[in-house]
Amino acid sequence: MAEQGNVGDITQQAQPDVRICFVGDSFVAGVGDEERPGWAGRLAAHAHRRGSALTSYNLGIRRDTSADILRRIQAECVARLPAGCHAGIVLSFGVNDTMLEAGSCRVSAEDSVSHLRELLARLGRQGWPVLVAGPPAVADPAHNQRIAALDSLLAAECSRHAVPYASVVHQMQGHETWRREVREGDGAHPGSGGYDALAALLQPAWDRWLAAVRAGSTGL
Repeated sequence: MAEQGNVGDITQQAQPDVRICFVGDSFVAGVGDEERPGWAGRLAAHAHRRGSALTSYNLGIRRDTSADILRRIQAECVARLPAGCHAGIVLSFGVNDTMLEAGSCRVSAEDSVSHLRELLARLGRQGWPVLVAGPPAVADPAHNQRIAALDSLLAAECSRHAVPYASVVHQMQGHETWRREVREGDGAHPGSGGYDALAALLQPAWDRWLAAVRAGSTGL
């Protein structure tokens, strides 16, 4: 009888099966980070240090736009988020959408917002809570203006869907470590110090959102 009681105690203490997909571009992938985890890996490690075990999947791809993410997200996330787990999606894109090619943005602002709207609709039908991390700043002031304009539109769209949005572009523009490492790198991606700063900025929104995912709440 004593052994049965112990088994019950263990069951009560077991943590939920939390699985998070980080889906996005090269910043999600952590390009430029000498320590490799990027901001996504840092947020996952932060959760583990706080005793909140989870399985995280980094699905960042270099040069991906919102259109690319929309095409691949369903298949990639369904394979990793089985029924019965406490699943969630962290989305981040925008720098590649606002990159100029042949004088025009790779993705128009209107289409970027439309892609986000469709992403939120698809993920909502799956019952997966979403956190959206806004695009960061780069070394080009003109590009940053386009990023900031898109950031405002993405934030407004998330607000309409009651989805949490963490804007970072203005803070990163003024962050000395981020700016220096981006300048010393490829003009877009920082090193480890920059990703430390970005993860710290995202951490409060991440903590609140992850707590709701762990609790099985979709009222985010």
